[in-house]
Amino acid sequence: MTSADPTRVIAIARSWLGTPYHDQASLKGVGCDCLGLARGVWREVVGPEPFPMPPYCRDWGETGPNEVLAEGARRMMPEIAPADATPGALVLFRMMPRAIAKHVGILTGPDRFLHAYERLGVIEEPLTQAWRRRIAFAFIFPQS
Repeated sequence: MTSADPTRVIAIARSWLGTPYHDQASLKGVGCDCLGLARGVWREVVGPEPFPMPPYCRDWGETGPNEVLAEGARRMMPEIAPADATPGALVLFRMMPRAIAKHVGILTGPDRFLHAYERLGVIEEPLTQAWRRRIAFAFIFPQS
């Protein structure tokens, strides 16, 4: 499977900047959450989503052993080691130690990433050590 052009992935992801935060949404300029951002970028880079997104609640990842986001991403995207993630890669974050990964971002530079964050919407910010150490999984967008 060939990977999508990272420059294109980043340009499309940046076109979502300023989109307000809204749980379970995925509409550029209207509203999205972190997963909705990734889904929207997928649609523009790869094409239609391969399966419908089931409803989820805010605390969906607070309990349980299943890495739901990683398992879903594996169905559609080549997985890479987090240490090998470069700009254009989709990264999944563990927000607490020993919790499942439940936050999604897209690397836009060696030390920057873009994500949808509650109250702030889609923003690009530095990939600080605090964020970097939370990366649990990384994937690349396939070419359409």
